[in-house]
Amino acid sequence: MRNDDPGRSRDKSDDEQWDEFVKAVAAEQEAERRAAEPQPKRVWPRNAAMALGAAALTLLGVELLQSSADTSAPAAPPAAAPVAALTPTAAAAGTPASAAAEHPPIPLDQVFPAEVKTASGGVYTRVASAVLPSCTERDSVAPALIAMIKAGKGCVAEQVALYKDAQDDQFNLALFTMKDPLDAFDLVTGLSRDFEDFEVAAQAPPPASGLRTLPPDSGMVQAFGSGGRGMVAALGQWADGRSTDRQQLVDRLTPLQDAVAKTVYAYESRF
Repeated sequence: MRNDDPGRSRDKSDDEQWDEFVKAVAAEQEAERRAAEPQPKRVWPRNAAMALGAAALTLLGVELLQSSADTSAPAAPPAAAPVAALTPTAAAAGTPASAAAEHPPIPLDQVFPAEVKTASGGVYTRVASAVLPSCTERDSVAPALIAMIKAGKGCVAEQVALYKDAQDDQFNLALFTMKDPLDAFDLVTGLSRDFEDFEVAAQAPPPASGLRTLPPDSGMVQAFGSGGRGMVAALGQWADGRSTDRQQLVDRLTPLQDAVAKTVYAYESRF
């Protein structure tokens, strides 16, 4: 049959139509499959992860509450991690007697200095700090984190501090010094699995500080980091406890978290 035979042309046209039909059905099925797949939820703020020097130090920052477009009620800290009062620095400036003498935790005043100044000119002022009796105090640590700590090789000390900025925004920090550096890394990994789970409690400011004691349902952001044996958990709250402008709150928390993590990394690198 010649190429210009009418039957040949008709057969070819039918084939083309069939091919187009098959492709259309396949495209529709692919579109339905993609629509049915769960979409990833954005939980990281900008500049969420930073590397300092060698890969031994990892900082993970995250915005915990809903996105700025979400108007639902903010997540509240778990009831198992109630607000606890901090004692002044001088009341608990030592380190636990159980710490290994050859590799003690970083001194409290070294990891939490009286002031932290940033390159942009911001100043964080320490309101109070303390060494807690243990790393698993139920007033400051929720059950899930307690279980993670107990699953490792042991924790040497938990040191906590409360800072404020010029606007009286509140920033809580907790340093867990583990016996094994791998346990510190595992804590960061475990805590990062659920970014809306508050496993470290915010501390109530001392009465003489002039800071407001914020209610448990106040807006909050948090960040985790590890360096050597140390795991740092940092919380940030606006002075009035509002739940808006969370990215800006993350941006205010990050320089303080960064400074503390660098200090821990430098100290741990000596051993």
